[in-house]
Amino acid sequence: MTSKVIDVHTHTFPEKIAAHALEVLSHNSHTRPFSDGTVKGLRASMSEAGVTLSVIQPVATRPEQVRNINDTAMKINAEGESAGILSFGGIHPDFSDWDMELSRIHENGIVGIKIHPVYQGVPIDDERYVRILARARELGLLVMIHAGFDIGFPENDYALPERISRALDMAGNCRVILAHMGGWRCWDDAVRFFAGRENVYIDTAFSLGKFVPNGDGYYSDGDECMMLRDDEFVGMVRAFGSERVLFGTDLPWASQSDCVRAVMSLGLSDDEKRNILHDNALKILGTSITAYS
Repeated sequence: MTSKVIDVHTHTFPEKIAAHALEVLSHNSHTRPFSDGTVKGLRASMSEAGVTLSVIQPVATRPEQVRNINDTAMKINAEGESAGILSFGGIHPDFSDWDMELSRIHENGIVGIKIHPVYQGVPIDDERYVRILARARELGLLVMIHAGFDIGFPENDYALPERISRALDMAGNCRVILAHMGGWRCWDDAVRFFAGRENVYIDTAFSLGKFVPNGDGYYSDGDECMMLRDDEFVGMVRAFGSERVLFGTDLPWASQSDCVRAVMSLGLSDDEKRNILHDNALKILGTSITAYS
């Protein structure tokens, strides 16, 4: 087994707004956070969990946030003190200069972008996303997509597997990481649409272990229907192949320590665990993370 762990799916917020952002998101999702939402809090979590590299996945909820998000990502990736933390870029489907911004992201060495159809208010199979996916393919950018339902918007179908599959058909064979094991709370469809599809990876974020509500009474403690059972999780790993599964946590919305322990406790081979926890991310993220090999 490897002693190194790469978490491809984390979130942070600027220190001046982190507390407020967590309060609002915790209220909307009925979920409690496991860090303070800052880069400092991420580092503390990594140290405790033995995570050697975390990838920040920023979400632009408004078009006017895009350039600042990407400037921040470039700063994080460029600063020597940020060793151990990498950031994707962000794009919004209504950002007017989306094409130029994707080129700027690529030219500045950012390896991928994050899109979130639910939070951005646009279905993934809308032409505005399809053109982004097609351009990302041309530039060789990875695309992390929130997949499935969202705990804060339980009826929203903007990122369901069928829609994502349709968008990929229209955009071409771009490389994507589908968060939450390919589709949160619609995992059978994730297997049906993506297990045999080239260039589609899935991450483990917010899909394994116990769901921990924030105590407001909306969800019961340890509500098991929110997550995959261990046998279901292992079944998905085998359906996709362990070489296409990436370790992600969704920190601050899950504990990195708990998630590492959860993967380690499963009935997977050492090679499968090594693929998920480290090797796959090292391959897909490329030369930007050679220090973590």
